[in-house]
Amino acid sequence: MTIAEFKDTVTTAAQLREVLGQPSAMVEAKVISALDVHCREFIAKSPFLLVASADDAGKVDVSPKGDPAGFVLVLDNHTLAIPERLGNRLADTFLNILKRPQVGLLFVVPGKRETLRAGGTAKIVRDDWLLERMAVGGKKPALATVVTVDRVFFHCAKCVIRSSLWNPQGWPDAQSLSSLAQAVKDHANLSDSVEVVQAGIDASYRDRLY
Repeated sequence: MTIAEFKDTVTTAAQLREVLGQPSAMVEAKVISALDVHCREFIAKSPFLLVASADDAGKVDVSPKGDPAGFVLVLDNHTLAIPERLGNRLADTFLNILKRPQVGLLFVVPGKRETLRAGGTAKIVRDDWLLERMAVGGKKPALATVVTVDRVFFHCAKCVIRSSLWNPQGWPDAQSLSSLAQAVKDHANLSDSVEVVQAGIDASYRDRLY
């Protein structure tokens, strides 16, 4: 399959506004620069977060983070901290932060149609007093991402409504999707069987959550 050449592309902000129009005064005003009581309440209920970052060449990555609700600590009106749990060691987000510290955050609360978006400047921290506060089952993270937030706002529910994200009746059948083990075997061109790869994944899920 080949991709057709696109002949009608938007290349300027003026062209974009011609299509989309201007945001309302209310929408513009909802963007604030500090974590107020509403933002804090939402973050305290959120067990899942997406972190967007980019390297110095502009290559963008989005990394999911998940833990019991409230795992992201709000340290003050402009600062929050995200624990780094055991993962695949690629460290894409951390390597990006070292080159370009600006990040974007999207907080999700299951069952809540609205989301919370935030942006700011990140640093990689290993102060023990902070890591101790983030311990789960006596196991503290080795690192944390501390973000100085300069932009935060609530995102409306239209995308969640359209996607039926929290409505099981609207969910597609996922049974026909390939397993992670099959995908990893194919992508990495492994000689191991799917069963062996799956056993390794299962062991990681069992033994390397914290």
